[in-house]
Amino acid sequence: MSIWSRISEAIAALRAGESLSTVFEKLKTPPERSVAFTIAVIALGAKMAKADGRVTRDEVQAFREIFFIPPEDEGNAAKVFDLARQDVAGYDIYARRIRRMFGDEKGPLCDLLEGLFYIAMADGKYHPHEDAVLTEIARIFDIEEAQFKNVRARFVPDAERDPYDVLGVSHNLPLAEVRKVWRDQIKASHPDKLLAKGLPEEAIKLAEKRVSDLNRAWREISGSAA
Repeated sequence: MSIWSRISEAIAALRAGESLSTVFEKLKTPPERSVAFTIAVIALGAKMAKADGRVTRDEVQAFREIFFIPPEDEGNAAKVFDLARQDVAGYDIYARRIRRMFGDEKGPLCDLLEGLFYIAMADGKYHPHEDAVLTEIARIFDIEEAQFKNVRARFVPDAERDPYDVLGVSHNLPLAEVRKVWRDQIKASHPDKLLAKGLPEEAIKLAEKRVSDLNRAWREISGSAA
């Protein structure tokens, strides 16, 4: 049985009246855990799109770009998305379940936060309600405030943007050490490295944007120090 078939069964159970907790309990062990994660990510993305009060085509398209779904499986995925986008309520439940799946591993959670920012900005506007939802999701994910500001600065044009925040370093850090942080982050974000770790190809788009933002931040810092 494919992952999407299991997702379809899970959604049918939800619609039949089974509680979210019961459905996730059935999906908690591998490979079913991947089903639970996929459901949660789709639902969280749909609720992110709804955070400003309406779901636009741009936001749906952004979701498709970041979280690739094979054409033959779009029907089942759409059931999850449509069910979740009815309102924004309950986004925190999905966020907490995803947080528990990864424990202390923050990398995938930061990647997911970037995907949600991508969806939020798809219509060209950053609504206060979207900021409130993303701020709470970051808190649930236990992402540090500086790192959250880092991501927001890269995605939101009007957000206060400090190149040191983008790199996540202090203004007092010596330039040589800032350069090392920049090089380490570029290395960690290299598309080939991410593919080798098993990340899907659709995640590479965000990695490429991250590399571009990191490089721009380093140019600003190194240029001002020259």
